[in-house]
Amino acid sequence: MLAVRLSKAALVGALALTCTLVVYGNVTEPAVNLAFVQHVLSMDTILPDSGIADRAITDPALQRGVFAMIVAAEAVTALLLWIGVALMLARLRAPRGDFDRAKTWAIAGLSVGFLVWQAGFLGIGAEWFGMWMSKVWNGQQSAFRFAMTVLGVMIYVALPEAEDPEAGRRG
Repeated sequence: MLAVRLSKAALVGALALTCTLVVYGNVTEPAVNLAFVQHVLSMDTILPDSGIADRAITDPALQRGVFAMIVAAEAVTALLLWIGVALMLARLRAPRGDFDRAKTWAIAGLSVGFLVWQAGFLGIGAEWFGMWMSKVWNGQQSAFRFAMTVLGVMIYVALPEAEDPEAGRRG
């Protein structure tokens, strides 16, 4: 069971690292991803005859605000995941209930991450702002891959362990 617990912590750690790098890139080099958000919100590359163009947000201050909210949500995801990793590692040999409580932080981070990429990018970006219509500013495939990876890890982490790691050592 120790190997399973280590595996869960490692997978959460891998996603925490990815989210941290995403946040780092957005903070240190925001131009590319801010441009992505601006084009999606302004809907300037959707089909010309689309009937949803009135949803566009073209105010640069609002666009920067949305970008800041996205980066903040990604940072919260990374922070919760790192806390989850630290607590899971600290409780590797703890009784099942203690380890399950440590997983709560990771599950919270995975949930926020899923909401960012599924609801934020796929729901709001792709469907509300028509990102799916853009040949240039379309992040659906990347968002879907990340959302499904997060969901897969969340399912795995949420699974209960079959027994306590120390159960076989008790006299």
